[in-house]
Amino acid sequence: MRRPTLEAVAARAGVSRATASRVVNGQTTVAPQIRDAVLRAIDELGYVPNPAARSLVTQRTDSIALVVSEPGTRVFSEDPMFSTAIRSASMELETVNKQVVLMLAASAKGHARVERYIAGGHVDGVMLISMHGADPLPAALSRLRVPVVSYGRPAVPVDIPYVDNDNVGGAETGVRHLVERGRRRIATIAGPQDMIGGQDRLTGYRNVLRDSDLRSIVAVGDFTRESGAIAMRQLLRDDPELDAVFVANDLMAVGALQSLRQAGRRVPDDVAVVGFDDIEAAKYTEPPLTTLRHPVAEQAAAMVRLLLGLFEGGAADPVIMPTELVVRESA
Repeated sequence: MRRPTLEAVAARAGVSRATASRVVNGQTTVAPQIRDAVLRAIDELGYVPNPAARSLVTQRTDSIALVVSEPGTRVFSEDPMFSTAIRSASMELETVNKQVVLMLAASAKGHARVERYIAGGHVDGVMLISMHGADPLPAALSRLRVPVVSYGRPAVPVDIPYVDNDNVGGAETGVRHLVERGRRRIATIAGPQDMIGGQDRLTGYRNVLRDSDLRSIVAVGDFTRESGAIAMRQLLRDDPELDAVFVANDLMAVGALQSLRQAGRRVPDDVAVVGFDDIEAAKYTEPPLTTLRHPVAEQAAAMVRLLLGLFEGGAADPVIMPTELVVRESA
């Protein structure tokens, strides 16, 4: 059977092809009774709009690129941040009939591929996640004049709107919690220092220790569980008497708990542990993990709303979301 055409819809509804096209493309300049007649014809004929032709009329693809500056082994790993952010952004876009195009850009070749794809006009806007260091994509995409938003404050000085959580304030809350419980040798496992989240959480840790006249004891991980375990062993070698550790994310905290257990240190009796993120696994560690709740799903949804607002000429002000201390048995 031949696929029903827009001309057939127009003939069935008794209108011109141009009027039928305006209805199909969602324009509001059509009288209600005519719009209803066209919609009935579409339903009766089973007409499905041609997306390529429709995009020529509307100048919209109804697709949004979600660009993650990480390799696939990291995105599709045990870290729930990526799956939560992707799921939340996709669900938010579904409510306005838009789809996500997931793109990974962990190398110079990947950056170039993403830039070519965006320049080709295949998407209406871009959301950036997990940028490292002097990532070239924010500046490159800004030059293309495509709407761009970032999940997290960009590390490079480029004027694009972003949604972030209060990394510094959250870290200060977590470390202050340890100080108030009498801990005096408080170490940290910091996140990667080529990422703003890692830098800001280390800043928050240092702010509290400086105000409390306590010594900083720092090891650096990469937000993975294995790096947390390695960093915890390093900290125990550097200061065997440490009595607390603030960890820049929960996955590293899970690794730190494993190393403390292997070293015969009781948590929280000997060493108290505070994480950051409040992933689902934090409830089920041994002991359950005290942590800062980082609203990943809400942050991703807010990023979508910020981008959609840019399409309509809305404000491009940053959105900063609060964190919340969740106290469990580890501290």
